Amino acid sequence: MKLLLIEDNPTMQTTLQRSFQRRGFQVVVCGEGSRALDRWAASVPDVVLLDLSLPDVDGLEVLAQARQRGFTTPVLILTARSTVGDRVLGLNTGADDYLPKPFDLDELEARVQALARRAGKAAPTPEFCGLRVDAASGAIYHLGEPMDLSPREAALLRGLLAQPGQAVAKERLFELVFPGDASAQAEAIEVVVYRLRKRLAATGAQLVTLRGLGYLLKG
Repeated sequence: MKLLLIEDNPTMQTTLQRSFQRRGFQVVVCGEGSRALDRWAASVPDVVLLDLSLPDVDGLEVLAQARQRGFTTPVLILTARSTVGDRVLGLNTGADDYLPKPFDLDELEARVQALARRAGKAAPTPEFCGLRVDAASGAIYHLGEPMDLSPREAALLRGLLAQPGQAVAKERLFELVFPGDASAQAEAIEVVVYRLRKRLAATGAQLVTLRGLGYLLKG
């Protein structure tokens, strides 16, 4: 799936581009509102991520012009403007969704995939060592066969597969594995890691512990 990212902040550009590319997306970046429509027409994206505070042409004006020209691509607005009036104005101008900054990258990806499904586009299903997460069900497959994982093992593996080859913080994985469980101790994640490591033994993927950083999947 191809994304068009219309964002002028270099740090945000780099962060989002690398994050989505790791998850199997193609990302085209545009930092100027005045060039956005040309990039939009040329790249034919499946979803557009649009910042409102662009340096030359306001993002809402870009969106309005796009809709006037008949561009039907789903648009998700990313902006620091977080009042209800701003959200309503963006949606009335033609946006399909709205996410205020700062935001969680996993939530952003989930919203992008939801927009793609609504538009009939297939979300990417990147593989790592033959491991694949089904975007619709969340089930994990190895070489096309469903893996027999507990819900917590599956949650941990999904978190690691979102960033294969890169460290994922222990705290972040804990939130994914024990969401809202106030009784769970921080050390409980290590038990799930131990069990998942045994499950992965036959796949060729290694679950590596990085002291002080977290865990990563290594091929």
